[in-house]
Amino acid sequence: MERTVSKNQDKLVDAPDFLPLLGTDHVEIYCGNAKQSAFYYQSAFGFNLVAYSGLETGNKEQTSYVLQQEKLRIVLTSALTPESPINAHLAKHGDGVKYLALWVDDATQSWKETTSRGAISVLEPTVMKDEFGEVVVSAIQTYGDTVHKFVERKNYTGAFMPGFIAKSSTMEVKPIGLQYIDHCVGNVELGKMNHWVKFYEEVMGFGLLLTFDDKDISTEYTALMSKVVSNGNGYVKFPINEPAKGRKKSQIEEYIDFYQGAGVQHIAVATKDIIFTVGELRKRGVDFLEVPATYYDDLIDRVGEIKEDLEILKDLNILVDRDDEGYLLQIFTKPVQDRPTLFFEIIQREGAQSFGKGNFKALFEAIEREQASRGTL
Repeated sequence: MERTVSKNQDKLVDAPDFLPLLGTDHVEIYCGNAKQSAFYYQSAFGFNLVAYSGLETGNKEQTSYVLQQEKLRIVLTSALTPESPINAHLAKHGDGVKYLALWVDDATQSWKETTSRGAISVLEPTVMKDEFGEVVVSAIQTYGDTVHKFVERKNYTGAFMPGFIAKSSTMEVKPIGLQYIDHCVGNVELGKMNHWVKFYEEVMGFGLLLTFDDKDISTEYTALMSKVVSNGNGYVKFPINEPAKGRKKSQIEEYIDFYQGAGVQHIAVATKDIIFTVGELRKRGVDFLEVPATYYDDLIDRVGEIKEDLEILKDLNILVDRDDEGYLLQIFTKPVQDRPTLFFEIIQREGAQSFGKGNFKALFEAIEREQASRGTL
């Protein structure tokens, strides 16, 4: 694996961070039926309902359910009118991520810094107020129809933000140990990866952390290339994928065909106990990609000693990889909607800071089997 540090990453050591990020504030998913999607994420993924916006709050345009588990927050949004741009987004993309919202201390300055460096403005700094204080938001365009929203909430004590009311789950919800977003992966069109890496470096001050070429991420039939960018403090990481030449259609090409353009491919969520988390998800009906049992035959020889029981990992089909700093455990769901687009990764880091390069071949062969079953390989 080639490890590359960009010029911008070098500068981050000495230069002040012009876009300090406190982490990911939330991910907003546009979906066809937010109410039913909220039920799925509560029952299957163990999210608690914490806030709501809709007709009952005076919102005549859209309805949103805010779900949270530890530091992980997902907003599910649907349109209330036929002419809503949300419906246009859904008609084109299906259910998918619209906003990757970043938690900042100053949304106005974040907008000024990024737009002055070439970002396209989606929303100028806007102050929203209610009895709990104020939230400042602004937004810029990134790949495809995906938007980065800057959220400043240091002067707010409400459940989410103005326009929402606190709301609790009416069903019994059992959390499954999800903690926070580890990274979010974007798929972009052929030839666009370097363009968007440059965008994150020059417009947002990110550094290039890792590069994977088509030799790292390939099988007999398909290949892709990926670069990982990270902000200065490492709280926010975005791998960016593009297709590479192969004998058959790659998973990135399949995604772009069905999503009708670039977008968020998957959300990687951290857990401290992947065995418990994945066990619960499987009990609740969540489908995962499957690797052959032979993957585990030489696992310990490949990754060294681990504290988890190998037979349990094999039974749950959890993958393991090691780097110079430790090891990680990971598994990937199948797409969580009918189009083969957005899915989730569950990851437990035991020191490792990498992304599971040793699992790429097994993972991509598993994805190819799914593509073959869909007739899209």
